[in-house]
Amino acid sequence: MQIYSDILGPVADFHDALHRLEHAHAVDVLRLPRADLARRRLRTRSEGGAEVALALPRDKHLYDGAVLAISEEAALVVRVESETWIRLATRDQATALRLGYFCGNLHWRVRFDGDVLLIAVDTEERLYHERLAPMIDAGEVILLPSGTEVSA
Repeated sequence: MQIYSDILGPVADFHDALHRLEHAHAVDVLRLPRADLARRRLRTRSEGGAEVALALPRDKHLYDGAVLAISEEAALVVRVESETWIRLATRDQATALRLGYFCGNLHWRVRFDGDVLLIAVDTEERLYHERLAPMIDAGEVILLPSGTEVSA
């Protein structure tokens, strides 16, 4: 098992070398859920099957495109899994405030797209629907078609 204790930089800093290694099929990917980006210690497997351990110092933060290793023969790059978002609209401003307060109390990751509230699905989607059911059933909150976003 290889232990990584540093991030060498973003993929843009290694463009030419990574391009050459990709043609040789020598770039391995460590695909992580967004929630794992905050972790400093982690043990997992890369897409190529290599056992990987991270032991990062407090001042280092994982991100999509972080290069953990690169040589003439191979490279290891972090990629973040795509995310699914629940999209909600409300019937009025008062309900929007209540919905925002509700999501905040549950520590749900949210963002806004105009008048639409997006909730990041970090666990089973049905759990979010169960929590939101009273507001949806009352017609206060409208569940819009959800979308999956692919990370950059």
